[in-house]
Amino acid sequence: MNNQPFYRVLSVAAVLVFSAAMVLPASAADAQTHKPKIALVMKSLANEFFLTMETGAKDYQKKHADEFDLISNGIKNETDTANQIQIVEQMIVSKADAIIIAPSDSKALIPVVKKAVDAGIIVINIDNKFDAAVLKDKGLNVPFVGPDNRKGAKDIGDYLAKHLKAGDQVGIIEGIPTSTNSQQRTQGYQDAMAQAGIKVVSVQSGQWEINNANAIAAAMLSEYPNIKALLADNDNMALGAVSAVRAAGKKGQVQVVGYDNIEAIKPMLADGRVLATADQFASQQAVFGINAALAALKNHTKQSDLASSVETPVKLVIKQ
Repeated sequence: MNNQPFYRVLSVAAVLVFSAAMVLPASAADAQTHKPKIALVMKSLANEFFLTMETGAKDYQKKHADEFDLISNGIKNETDTANQIQIVEQMIVSKADAIIIAPSDSKALIPVVKKAVDAGIIVINIDNKFDAAVLKDKGLNVPFVGPDNRKGAKDIGDYLAKHLKAGDQVGIIEGIPTSTNSQQRTQGYQDAMAQAGIKVVSVQSGQWEINNANAIAAAMLSEYPNIKALLADNDNMALGAVSAVRAAGKKGQVQVVGYDNIEAIKPMLADGRVLATADQFASQQAVFGINAALAALKNHTKQSDLASSVETPVKLVIKQ
């Protein structure tokens, strides 16, 4: 009797069993060595603050390349909310393990964030805090990892008040009015001015942008010729205010303060064109969020069980 076909079947079966034995442990190993995919979704990369944030995150990932992969995205300008929503949608489709987001709008991004959380993605909020009431309405817990913007702005305002006197007039150039960090910074400035007896004669939005702020500042200086200071919710807008002060021939007569401590503001601090700003450590902002997400993933912590907030440092910066 010829048993060759039978042996052939046995040989094939043995190969298949051996292959399966090889594949199964490899799959298990892959599961154990899975590197989390972290998505960083920022606001405008035309803003030096967010470029610094992105650079800090990329540098951190290079030092921890064996621990996680990083995908970073930003939008064209500070009001490009629709594109930011699209980016989050793309990160859901690409199955990111976590999304670290600096939302352009504190309310408009929440529906797509809920979609991400429902898909099992950990979401951490940085820079601009999501609206607490809308989060509650959606049944969401999204941790905010970042500084106390109101306190930071109050410190700046308190320092400015030392260079003014009670009864002086000032104007505030706020960011996007629906952004929580803009609201908090404006409130911090107002707290300081009220405490010092200084009158805020105008609050207008510069949309976080240099050119918009320049136009707003010029209009304020024209409408209120006795203004003694312009308080900008970020350094980009402070740059616009400085140009408006110079164009109005009021250099040295009108103080300007900002917020963020970007590189472009430092020469202006040195020569007095800007009186003060706040450093919220841009290069570490995203890193703080990434570490919070990695800890959650490592510990298998559910989104609903994450701490609601983690406060990070902010400090007053003045001429040295």
